[in-house]
Amino acid sequence: MTTEARKIAGATTALVLLTALNFINYTDRYILPGVQTLVQREFHLDDASVGTLTTCFFLTYMLAAPLTGWLGDRFPRKPLIVAGALLWCGCNILTAFVHSYAALNVRHAALGIGEASFGIFAPALLSDFFPERERNRALTIFYIAIPVGAAIGYSLGGMMAPHYGWRMPFIVSAVPGILLALLIAVFVREPARGATEPGHARIPSRTTVTGLARNWGYVSATLGMAMIVFSLGGISWWMPTFLNRMGGYSLGTAGMIVGGASAVGGLAGTAVGGWLAQIWLRRDERALYWVSALSALLAVPAAMLCFLGPRAMMVPGLALAIFFIMLGNGPLNAAIVNAVGPEVRASAIAIELFLIHALGDAPSPWLIGRVSDLSNLRWGLVLTLVTMLLAAGLLWAGARYSRAGKMQGMEAAAK
Repeated sequence: MTTEARKIAGATTALVLLTALNFINYTDRYILPGVQTLVQREFHLDDASVGTLTTCFFLTYMLAAPLTGWLGDRFPRKPLIVAGALLWCGCNILTAFVHSYAALNVRHAALGIGEASFGIFAPALLSDFFPERERNRALTIFYIAIPVGAAIGYSLGGMMAPHYGWRMPFIVSAVPGILLALLIAVFVREPARGATEPGHARIPSRTTVTGLARNWGYVSATLGMAMIVFSLGGISWWMPTFLNRMGGYSLGTAGMIVGGASAVGGLAGTAVGGWLAQIWLRRDERALYWVSALSALLAVPAAMLCFLGPRAMMVPGLALAIFFIMLGNGPLNAAIVNAVGPEVRASAIAIELFLIHALGDAPSPWLIGRVSDLSNLRWGLVLTLVTMLLAAGLLWAGARYSRAGKMQGMEAAAK
């Protein structure tokens, strides 16, 4: 086997195994919504208390991000990925021994540390397997695991919990996670940091953590992502209630609708967006920003159909909105990793994860609920239209700060 063939085989192996582990990651994250009724019943919890479980998860997730980013820029990523996966799988197994609300909260918070580490290290590792023009394709495949894993998580919890108890789905999800972590330890090699970017220019805004604040391509992509996460997080949280309250659907049916739309629309949108960006990239590297901007812009009329249209358009509007939002999933993540150098890539991803949750899906459910209390849920969800428009503007403007945009600007100035 030639050296080039070995590189391709190694990159493919890493992508397949990391995508499979990402699938388990999101399956595990969405088991709780599928079993939370039984959790509430056992521990006699109100809605605020069960919601606190997710709040604690995201707080730990965000607070762990800076440290994990620092580790990822200084130590080999593969053993950190394996350790993080074994940590979250161990937390799932320990669910069998959780018999108090406090212990459950600690378990769920600890889960955030393991999942945050994987969400930072895996994209950074893949960036050293795939050159810049191929990262959109690789990351699109990697992030396809999100909608599919989330749908399986809902289903696994909902199907298993009534027959085997709410702890069993968490324990079942741990087994493939452990196996995949061991396969990664054995079969994935650690590539040299920056292996796909030999001789790149050491520009401070791309290669130092302090310089990231002046890296407008990175800043605009991160803030654009935060606005999209605000919208998607708010829609995901409130849509079952909206369909029940405004559309007259039962809660069970509403949950199935949201789960199905998220799986089908999310999978199709991620795949089509990655394909479209890959074709557009042949002509212009700014395509990663443009596809992401169009994604957010096209989602607005679709979401308006769902929130403000007649009852018959609620479900089609929801499916279209999720499809359009997810068009930018792979391209926008590729734009973020391409905007920074390999020296600080893990830290840049960590900062991005902190900001998109702090500005996105952490505050959006509360803000939408607050507006709903003052008017109704339709107008609460209209907030997500505003943030999608903000995302479109940020990402369209951000294209000029990508390296291709800067080069074209310099050429125009020279003329």
